[in-house]
Amino acid sequence: MTTAKTVGGSVDSSGGGGGVSARKVAEIPYSCTMTSQPQRVDPPVVQTRPTPKSSPLSVFLKPKLEGGLGMIGENFDPGVMGRISREEGYESRSGSENFEGASGEDQDPATDKKSSKRKKYHRHTPYQIQELESAFKDNPHLEEKARLELGRRLNLESKQVKFWFQNKRTQMKAQLERHENAILKQENDKLRIENIAMKEAMNSPICNQCGGQAMLGDVHVEEHHLRIENARLRDELNRICVLANKFLGKPFLPLTNPIGDSGLELAVGRSNFGGMTPGVDASMPLGLDFGLEASYDKSMLMELGFTAMNELLKLAEAGEPLWFRSLDGNGEALNLEEYERSFHCCIGMRGPNFITEATRTTGTVMFNCMAIVETLMDADRWAEMFTGIVGRASTVDVISSNSSGSRNGSLQLMQAELQILSPLVPLHNVKFLRFCKHHAEGVWAIVDVSVDGSHPHEFQSCRMLPSGCIVQDLLNGYSKVIWIQHMEYDESGVHNFFRALIRSGLGLGAQRWLATLQRQCECLDVIMSSSSIPTPESSAAISPSGRRSIASLAQRMTRSFCAVVCANIYKWDAIQTGSGDDPASARLNMRHSAGEPGDSPGVVLSATKTIWLPIARPHLFDFLRNEETRSQWDALSNHTLQQIIHIPKGRNDSSNLISLYCNTASANVSQNRTLILQESCSDASGSIITYTSVGVQEMTVVMNGGDSSSVALLPSGFSIVSDCFDNSGWPDQSKGTLSDRGGNNGGTGSLLTIGVQMLVSSSPGAKLTMESVQTVNTLISRMVLDIKAAFHCN
Repeated sequence: MTTAKTVGGSVDSSGGGGGVSARKVAEIPYSCTMTSQPQRVDPPVVQTRPTPKSSPLSVFLKPKLEGGLGMIGENFDPGVMGRISREEGYESRSGSENFEGASGEDQDPATDKKSSKRKKYHRHTPYQIQELESAFKDNPHLEEKARLELGRRLNLESKQVKFWFQNKRTQMKAQLERHENAILKQENDKLRIENIAMKEAMNSPICNQCGGQAMLGDVHVEEHHLRIENARLRDELNRICVLANKFLGKPFLPLTNPIGDSGLELAVGRSNFGGMTPGVDASMPLGLDFGLEASYDKSMLMELGFTAMNELLKLAEAGEPLWFRSLDGNGEALNLEEYERSFHCCIGMRGPNFITEATRTTGTVMFNCMAIVETLMDADRWAEMFTGIVGRASTVDVISSNSSGSRNGSLQLMQAELQILSPLVPLHNVKFLRFCKHHAEGVWAIVDVSVDGSHPHEFQSCRMLPSGCIVQDLLNGYSKVIWIQHMEYDESGVHNFFRALIRSGLGLGAQRWLATLQRQCECLDVIMSSSSIPTPESSAAISPSGRRSIASLAQRMTRSFCAVVCANIYKWDAIQTGSGDDPASARLNMRHSAGEPGDSPGVVLSATKTIWLPIARPHLFDFLRNEETRSQWDALSNHTLQQIIHIPKGRNDSSNLISLYCNTASANVSQNRTLILQESCSDASGSIITYTSVGVQEMTVVMNGGDSSSVALLPSGFSIVSDCFDNSGWPDQSKGTLSDRGGNNGGTGSLLTIGVQMLVSSSPGAKLTMESVQTVNTLISRMVLDIKAAFHCN
């Protein structure tokens, strides 16, 4: 029971709760003229006797009848409010501040009058603060014994240490809360912006098929069917994840609850919070990155990789009627009608003007199985191996990898530029999955499949259907490779000269990939060999280290030439677009070089042009690479060249070699200021000849096995492919595939692409002049006319 009475203008209460209030007040020294000296209060015993007649806290908190907080009594001490305010906010102050003295409980009644005076404000010394901070870092919750020891050492009371620690904990908690609030505020602002963008996208839905404005309509019945389909897909996803766990040997969690039915809603899009409309693709990034979307995307990519691998293995094992062999025996073509009946396309519908190229070929490679697998799974090594086909390549993301370091189960997202060496064929940018699987003992499978279909609003000029290779180890260090290439191209940007070549499979088909792999592997086997290689008597002897250094320089030269022809890797500015029929018109590009290692500083001007010649490819290749006939087409070569270095890149093939020439006018190398380095490469798919001038001093270092990466190169050269035309010597648009033409991929002539470079100024900031443009145009036009004149062609 609680009783209240007024004594001397103050309100007093006693009871269970009054004891606690009395204790809190008792701990605060105070002075009041209206009350007698306060009595000692021992909590939490319930007091039956009257409590002190006056309590400043009760006086302060007692509301007036008129409303609000008021003070009852005429003689109120204003210092009481300050003391109470400071005590209530004590734990929120800095830990370096405190009051002297102990609590009211520890004061003796005899000294009440003296202690009733206001205590002076106390601040800890810097040394005390430093020691307290150090102790707090070690243990923010000190026990009583530790507090006593710390207080004795710092000349502080135990309660002062206790209060400092309490204040410090409160201060750090407040700082943490402010930091968390700032982060949450940023996240909230980000979500608001994304919400606005999503609302704008939902207000203007886009059709997935045509990219135009979608019509809003009632899809309640369709929504029901989509929910059923969504449930089926979730079950299938769980099944795939179980297979992935078994296959990869590590946990792979399925998407169990993608924010309710948000997966279905995102798949069909929303116009309002109510009905749904088609248009917004679930696979498009929405900016919400909580780990959920990434896990969903990776699970879909895993499923796509498994599907593509399954299809590749079936295509490798199948025979007729799915595949039929060409008459020349160089490969097989895919029966597209049979394929459409047997397989379901896993990347969506192809676009208009797209043509299909699907070929298969088998051969033996002078590399072991694991070396081929490691090369294909490394983007940089893959681009180096297929220099004439792959312009640039990179690994975007590693979706899955084997924890043991093996390539088995490795799935990575990659992007690359696929090229045909001619300015008349545009680059093909592809983003694809590459999945590697250990199929059986000594047998590995690597499959590529395009993922561009996940972004239907982005125009893609090339798509990869399941393509790749099956590699089987043989006992003699060789490997058997089955290569399958199944691609779709946008033919609208391809010149008529190259349409038959692409349709025949020699453009980017399986024959070209496997032929390049065979040639490059044989070259690496010969170049990296420590044994001596037989060379002509006129050629100087060279050490194995010098041979490897020269081969590295020649490889970089050929790669740089491919970048000139296809206008990639470097940043090129278009100066002039060329025509395929006019010998005086070539495509001109310019770039500014800052003089990076291996590149000449200044302004570089390049000219490229493709012409058709009624000359068989082997004949044209031998004519252009022969030093004795070089003066017939090279206007800058005034004398016949003499070969001083001869490095074959094949064991039984003289068409693949590296040569170093000097002028016969001064056969002594020491009397020549510049030499000519030339590399010639040829296989079943085509031929490449590249050459450049190099300094004698730089080349001497390379020949002795020195570093070749700093040698500046400005290569020029030729690319030759068979025309694949019909017997009339002109492209026939109705006959292009291997099935239509009986596999006759030889043609009656050749497509010759010429690429030259010129350093027009050694200053990177110089401007291009019309005189330089005219000089380069004249050089390449004269080269075209001289080559035609040598073969008596008009």
